[in-house]
Amino acid sequence: MQSLPLPLRFLWPALRRGLWLVPLLAGCTTPPPPHYGPQERFSSVATYSRLFDAAPAQTCEAARRALLSQGYLIQGASAEQVEGRKNFQPDAESHLEILIRVVCVPDAPQGVLSTGFVTAVQDRYTVKKVSNSASLGVGGIGSLSVPLTASSEALVRVGSETIASEPFYDSFFDLVRSYLAPAEPQED
Repeated sequence: MQSLPLPLRFLWPALRRGLWLVPLLAGCTTPPPPHYGPQERFSSVATYSRLFDAAPAQTCEAARRALLSQGYLIQGASAEQVEGRKNFQPDAESHLEILIRVVCVPDAPQGVLSTGFVTAVQDRYTVKKVSNSASLGVGGIGSLSVPLTASSEALVRVGSETIASEPFYDSFFDLVRSYLAPAEPQED
């Protein structure tokens, strides 16, 4: 023990007893991290929902019109739910797709108030080049192979996330409200 360097002389009794394994083993037993983002707190509904002075069917119809006015393709619409999809191509190598889902629920016993819950999910795609190769053998001549190569491009999803931008949802809800506003009477 006298031949050990000074720092190891103090650690030698613990090393000899195997106590150095305890911190290593403790690190192996920690629980895995949660499968949700750090922003997931369930503390506020202000971003994704608004109260409307209309029945659920009217709110969902206004949401459908708002989506149509912005170029969204309506995937499905009912008195309780609307879903729209829109595609973007910011550059030649990438593609974005936004899916907006609106759910309209009654918020008063008479059905004169409703809450609109909205979620927008953005999927990101990129172009990947894929090479395919094959060989052609000619049986009567022998083992003559002619290589055939081809390449193709495919869109591959590289990410998906729920849009959490308050200004994005504020502008959507303002547009829905504009479709709920009563029409002004036409003058003759």
